[in-house]
Amino acid sequence: MDPTGLGLPPLLAAFVFGLLGGAHCIGMCGGIMSALTFAVPPSMRSPARLSGLLLGYNLGRIASYMIAGALVAALGTVFALTPTTRVILQLFAAVMLILMALYIANWWKGLLKVEALGRHLWRHLEPIGKRLMPVVSLPQAIGLGAIWGWLPCGLVYSMLAWSLATADPLTGAALMGAFGLGTLPSLLVTGFAARQLGTLIRHPATRTFAALTIIAFAVWQLVTLLPHGASGH
Repeated sequence: MDPTGLGLPPLLAAFVFGLLGGAHCIGMCGGIMSALTFAVPPSMRSPARLSGLLLGYNLGRIASYMIAGALVAALGTVFALTPTTRVILQLFAAVMLILMALYIANWWKGLLKVEALGRHLWRHLEPIGKRLMPVVSLPQAIGLGAIWGWLPCGLVYSMLAWSLATADPLTGAALMGAFGLGTLPSLLVTGFAARQLGTLIRHPATRTFAALTIIAFAVWQLVTLLPHGASGH
Protein backbone atom coordinates (compact mmCIF):
# COMPACT_ATOMS: atom_id res chain seq x y z
CA MET A 1 0.00 0.00 0.00
CA ASP A 2 1.29 3.48 -0.85
CA PRO A 3 0.28 5.50 2.22
CA THR A 4 0.88 8.79 0.46
CA GLY A 5 -1.71 8.02 -2.17
CA LEU A 6 0.58 9.93 -4.55
CA GLY A 7 2.49 7.24 -6.34
CA LEU A 8 5.63 8.82 -4.86
CA PRO A 9 8.28 6.74 -3.12
CA PRO A 10 6.86 6.60 0.42
CA LEU A 11 10.30 6.67 2.05
CA LEU A 12 11.19 9.84 0.18
CA ALA A 13 7.94 11.48 1.23
CA ALA A 14 8.55 10.48 4.88
CA PHE A 15 12.07 11.93 4.70
CA VAL A 16 10.73 15.19 3.27
CA PHE A 17 8.11 15.41 6.03
CA GLY A 18 10.92 15.05 8.55
CA LEU A 19 12.79 17.91 6.91
CA LEU A 20 9.69 20.08 6.80
CA GLY A 21 9.03 19.35 10.45
CA GLY A 22 12.44 20.74 11.37
CA ALA A 23 10.97 23.94 12.73
CA HIS A 24 8.91 21.98 15.23
CA CYS A 25 11.83 19.71 16.11
CA ILE A 26 14.03 22.67 16.99
CA GLY A 27 11.28 24.23 19.07
CA MET A 28 10.53 21.05 21.01
CA CYS A 29 13.84 19.17 21.10
CA GLY A 30 16.38 21.93 20.58
CA GLY A 31 16.62 22.58 24.30
CA ILE A 32 17.15 18.87 24.94
CA MET A 33 19.98 18.71 22.41
CA SER A 34 21.66 21.78 23.91
CA ALA A 35 21.29 20.39 27.44
CA LEU A 36 22.80 17.06 26.42
CA THR A 37 25.70 18.84 24.77
CA PHE A 38 26.49 21.02 27.76
CA ALA A 39 26.11 18.08 30.15
CA VAL A 40 29.31 16.64 28.69
CA PRO A 41 32.25 17.53 31.00
CA PRO A 42 34.20 20.52 29.58
CA SER A 43 37.38 18.45 29.33
CA MET A 44 35.60 16.07 26.93
CA ARG A 45 33.96 18.58 24.61
CA SER A 46 36.22 18.14 21.62
CA PRO A 47 34.45 18.57 18.25
CA ALA A 48 35.03 14.93 17.36
CA ARG A 49 33.62 13.62 20.65
CA LEU A 50 30.61 15.93 20.57
CA SER A 51 29.89 14.93 16.97
CA GLY A 52 29.96 11.27 17.94
CA LEU A 53 27.69 11.76 20.94
CA LEU A 54 25.19 13.82 18.93
CA LEU A 55 25.04 11.15 16.28
CA GLY A 56 24.64 8.53 19.02
CA TYR A 57 21.69 10.40 20.56
CA ASN A 58 19.97 10.56 17.20
CA LEU A 59 20.77 6.97 16.26
CA GLY A 60 19.00 5.82 19.42
CA ARG A 61 16.11 8.20 18.81
CA ILE A 62 15.57 7.01 15.24
CA ALA A 63 15.80 3.36 16.33
CA SER A 64 12.96 3.99 18.79
CA TYR A 65 10.91 5.62 16.03
CA MET A 66 11.39 2.53 13.88
CA ILE A 67 10.37 0.18 16.69
CA ALA A 68 7.24 2.27 17.29
CA GLY A 69 6.49 2.29 13.55
CA ALA A 70 6.72 -1.48 13.36
CA LEU A 71 4.47 -1.91 16.40
CA VAL A 72 1.68 0.37 15.19
CA ALA A 73 1.88 -1.05 11.66
CA ALA A 74 1.48 -4.53 13.16
CA LEU A 75 -1.64 -3.21 14.87
CA GLY A 76 -2.75 -1.91 11.49
CA THR A 77 -2.70 -5.45 10.10
CA VAL A 78 -5.46 -6.26 12.58
CA PHE A 79 -7.63 -3.36 11.48
CA ALA A 80 -6.95 -3.40 7.74
CA LEU A 81 -8.81 -6.63 7.11
CA THR A 82 -11.19 -5.24 4.49
CA PRO A 83 -10.96 -2.58 1.75
CA THR A 84 -13.25 -0.35 3.81
CA THR A 85 -11.10 -0.44 6.92
CA ARG A 86 -8.00 0.19 4.82
CA VAL A 87 -9.62 3.34 3.45
CA ILE A 88 -10.51 4.40 6.99
CA LEU A 89 -6.89 3.98 8.06
CA GLN A 90 -5.67 6.05 5.09
CA LEU A 91 -8.26 8.71 5.88
CA PHE A 92 -7.09 8.81 9.47
CA ALA A 93 -3.47 9.16 8.32
CA ALA A 94 -4.35 12.06 6.01
CA VAL A 95 -6.22 13.89 8.75
CA MET A 96 -3.28 13.44 11.11
CA LEU A 97 -0.94 14.91 8.49
CA ILE A 98 -3.16 17.98 8.25
CA LEU A 99 -3.14 18.31 12.04
CA MET A 100 0.65 18.01 11.90
CA ALA A 101 0.79 20.87 9.40
CA LEU A 102 -1.42 23.10 11.55
CA TYR A 103 0.81 22.28 14.51
CA ILE A 104 4.05 23.11 12.67
CA ALA A 105 2.68 26.46 11.48
CA ASN A 106 1.38 27.36 14.96
CA TRP A 107 -2.11 27.76 13.50
CA TRP A 108 -3.76 25.23 15.81
CA LYS A 109 -2.33 23.24 18.71
CA GLY A 110 -4.84 20.41 18.83
CA LEU A 111 -2.06 17.83 18.62
CA LEU A 112 -1.02 18.84 22.12
CA LYS A 113 -4.02 16.83 23.31
CA VAL A 114 -2.71 13.83 21.39
CA GLU A 115 0.71 14.31 22.98
CA ALA A 116 -0.92 14.00 26.37
CA LEU A 117 -1.62 10.35 25.58
CA GLY A 118 2.08 9.56 25.72
CA ARG A 119 2.90 11.39 28.94
CA HIS A 120 2.07 8.44 31.17
CA LEU A 121 4.69 6.27 29.45
CA TRP A 122 7.18 9.15 29.50
CA ARG A 123 6.86 9.56 33.26
CA HIS A 124 8.24 6.03 33.61
CA LEU A 125 11.01 6.45 31.03
CA GLU A 126 12.33 9.88 32.01
CA PRO A 127 13.92 8.72 35.32
CA ILE A 128 15.79 5.99 33.42
CA GLY A 129 17.17 8.58 31.04
CA LYS A 130 18.37 10.78 33.89
CA ARG A 131 20.44 7.90 35.24
CA LEU A 132 22.46 7.89 32.01
CA MET A 133 23.60 11.48 32.44
CA PRO A 134 26.11 12.99 32.10
CA VAL A 135 26.79 11.15 28.87
CA VAL A 136 30.47 10.47 28.29
CA SER A 137 30.37 7.42 25.97
CA LEU A 138 28.71 6.40 22.72
CA PRO A 139 26.69 3.53 24.27
CA GLN A 140 25.31 5.98 26.85
CA ALA A 141 24.39 8.42 24.07
CA ILE A 142 22.59 5.73 22.06
CA GLY A 143 20.73 4.52 25.16
CA LEU A 144 19.64 8.01 26.14
CA GLY A 145 18.59 8.72 22.56
CA ALA A 146 16.52 5.52 22.51
CA ILE A 147 14.64 6.76 25.58
CA TRP A 148 14.34 10.26 24.14
CA GLY A 149 12.64 8.73 21.08
CA TRP A 150 9.57 8.03 23.23
CA LEU A 151 9.16 11.67 24.29
CA PRO A 152 5.51 12.66 23.62
CA CYS A 153 5.48 14.46 20.27
CA GLY A 154 2.51 15.27 18.06
CA LEU A 155 4.73 15.29 14.98
CA VAL A 156 5.89 11.74 15.66
CA TYR A 157 2.34 10.61 16.43
CA SER A 158 1.16 11.98 13.08
CA MET A 159 3.79 9.92 11.32
CA LEU A 160 2.87 6.87 13.38
CA ALA A 161 -0.68 7.24 12.09
CA TRP A 162 0.80 7.07 8.60
CA SER A 163 2.72 3.93 9.57
CA LEU A 164 -0.49 2.46 10.98
CA ALA A 165 -2.15 2.93 7.59
CA THR A 166 0.52 0.84 5.86
CA ALA A 167 -0.55 -2.24 7.87
CA ASP A 168 2.92 -3.70 7.31
CA PRO A 169 5.52 -3.72 10.13
CA LEU A 170 8.57 -3.54 7.84
CA THR A 171 7.11 -0.65 5.89
CA GLY A 172 6.05 1.09 9.09
CA ALA A 173 9.56 0.79 10.52
CA ALA A 174 11.12 2.02 7.27
CA LEU A 175 8.79 5.02 7.09
CA MET A 176 9.64 6.07 10.64
CA GLY A 177 13.34 5.56 9.93
CA ALA A 178 13.14 7.80 6.86
CA PHE A 179 11.18 10.38 8.83
CA GLY A 180 13.77 10.28 11.61
CA LEU A 181 16.58 10.83 9.11
CA GLY A 182 14.67 13.83 7.79
CA THR A 183 14.61 15.39 11.26
CA LEU A 184 18.33 14.75 11.73
CA PRO A 185 19.73 17.92 10.08
CA SER A 186 17.66 20.24 12.27
CA LEU A 187 18.61 18.51 15.49
CA LEU A 188 22.28 18.27 14.59
CA VAL A 189 22.24 21.97 13.79
CA THR A 190 20.74 22.65 17.20
CA GLY A 191 23.28 20.42 18.88
CA PHE A 192 26.12 22.40 17.37
CA ALA A 193 24.39 25.66 18.34
CA ALA A 194 24.22 27.03 14.78
CA ARG A 195 21.93 29.92 15.71
CA GLN A 196 21.61 31.52 12.30
CA LEU A 197 20.30 28.41 10.56
CA GLY A 198 18.14 27.62 13.56
CA THR A 199 16.55 31.06 13.30
CA LEU A 200 15.85 30.49 9.61
CA ILE A 201 14.14 27.16 10.29
CA ARG A 202 12.01 28.71 13.05
CA HIS A 203 11.00 31.67 10.88
CA PRO A 204 7.20 31.95 10.38
CA ALA A 205 7.62 31.89 6.60
CA THR A 206 9.53 28.60 6.82
CA ARG A 207 6.89 27.11 9.09
CA THR A 208 4.12 28.27 6.74
CA PHE A 209 5.83 26.77 3.69
CA ALA A 210 6.32 23.47 5.49
CA ALA A 211 2.70 23.41 6.66
CA LEU A 212 1.25 24.19 3.23
CA THR A 213 3.40 21.52 1.60
CA ILE A 214 2.25 18.84 4.06
CA ILE A 215 -1.38 19.93 3.67
CA ALA A 216 -1.03 19.60 -0.11
CA PHE A 217 0.23 16.00 0.33
CA ALA A 218 -2.63 15.20 2.71
CA VAL A 219 -5.34 16.75 0.52
CA TRP A 220 -4.09 14.83 -2.49
CA GLN A 221 -4.25 11.65 -0.45
CA LEU A 222 -7.85 12.45 0.46
CA VAL A 223 -8.65 13.04 -3.21
CA THR A 224 -7.31 9.61 -4.12
CA LEU A 225 -9.70 8.07 -1.59
CA LEU A 226 -12.70 9.44 -3.50
CA PRO A 227 -14.43 6.97 -5.83
CA HIS A 228 -13.23 8.69 -9.00
CA GLY A 229 -9.69 8.88 -7.57
CA ALA A 230 -9.65 5.20 -6.73
CA SER A 231 -10.76 4.32 -10.26
CA GLY A 232 -7.69 6.08 -11.65
CA HIS A 233 -5.28 3.67 -9.92
